[in-house]
Amino acid sequence: MITLFVSPSCTSCRKAKHWFKSRNIPYHERNIIGYPMTNEELKQVLRLSLEGTEEIISTRSKAFQKLNINLDELTLSELLTLVEEHPNLLRRPMIMDERRLQIGFNEDEIRTFLPRHVRRLEMRDAQMRAGF
Repeated sequence: MITLFVSPSCTSCRKAKHWFKSRNIPYHERNIIGYPMTNEELKQVLRLSLEGTEEIISTRSKAFQKLNINLDELTLSELLTLVEEHPNLLRRPMIMDERRLQIGFNEDEIRTFLPRHVRRLEMRDAQMRAGF
């Protein structure tokens, strides 16, 4: 099952939800501000992340700037506690299933969450439109 970790005021989150709804792809939506991610969920995100902490923490956010911290100096335990106390530090949306993670909304990258048979059909349609 695909999980969208979102916040209510996030424009990119609304785009991701619309993308999944318009393709009839089921997902579970989770407001990370009202229901922060658990330590296990955060560890799973970090396991799936290609760039680790830099990919999931919004270092340009006001919340991060106010804290005046160096992510490289934090232990994993300290990082988990920090995110638990300040869920708005996380970049959004976080789109995750058992094997994949996407941070932010990118229409090209989000296609990896399409079922394989749908991706094949879309590729065949694109090739036909291109005259292949």
